[in-house]
Amino acid sequence: MDIIWQTLFELGSFKISFMDMIDLSLVSYLLFKLYKIARGTAAINIFFGLIAIYATYQLADVMRMKFITQILGGFISITFIIIVILFQQEIRKYLSQIGKGKMLKNKHLLKFFNSENEENLNTNSIIKACVEFQKTKTGAIIVLTHSDDLNFICENAVQVNSEISYPLLESIFYKNSPLHDGAIVIRNNRIVAARCILPVSNDDDLPGELGMRHRAAMGMSEHSDAITVIVSEQNGKISYTQNGKIKIGVSEKQLTNYLNKQFNNKKEE
Repeated sequence: MDIIWQTLFELGSFKISFMDMIDLSLVSYLLFKLYKIARGTAAINIFFGLIAIYATYQLADVMRMKFITQILGGFISITFIIIVILFQQEIRKYLSQIGKGKMLKNKHLLKFFNSENEENLNTNSIIKACVEFQKTKTGAIIVLTHSDDLNFICENAVQVNSEISYPLLESIFYKNSPLHDGAIVIRNNRIVAARCILPVSNDDDLPGELGMRHRAAMGMSEHSDAITVIVSEQNGKISYTQNGKIKIGVSEKQLTNYLNKQFNNKKEE
């Protein structure tokens, strides 16, 4: 085992071993993940600020600048607490992604561990409803589950537990319907609940013209692996969100291909 600690090469006064290379790789990976989480949010500036302070501390230490090293050293000693406070939303999102399997890239592995993953979703009724809503500018928000059951969303909503059908979707999102406000959740080819209240995204980089439906859909994608389809009440545009990203103004064909690829393992037509 001592071979992994043997010096591979020297970089100035530093002796680099195999374990040092692994250590450096892991640190680089963690920094990259933190950057991806913070990117596109107000936290990105704080992230770069912390890196600049740490780089300055290392430089001051090498140059034996005692006073600056002591001051920055005291600041860095509490950096972990500062990071937890400033990045609490981003850290919660990241840990949620890990716990729910979003960091795993192998979809077959996810299906093995989660038997409730959507299979052969009835996309025809959903797409037909979205197209009709687009024509009439009827607002709608439809959450399609993957591995997350979203019980925390459904438990305080109106329980439906019915098979997916175009007439039912039309009646739920009819403008004078008591179920019109809020989202519906579809799981295992059934409409589980309606009038669901979704977590709203605080992302400042979202276009200003997007309303609360789109922000709620983004919030859902940040807290789960679900796909959310939105129809705008203002302009009738169809959009969808997944993994914290939004695709605005998709066509019927684009929506069909996307949903079939995600849930029915069908290739694009």
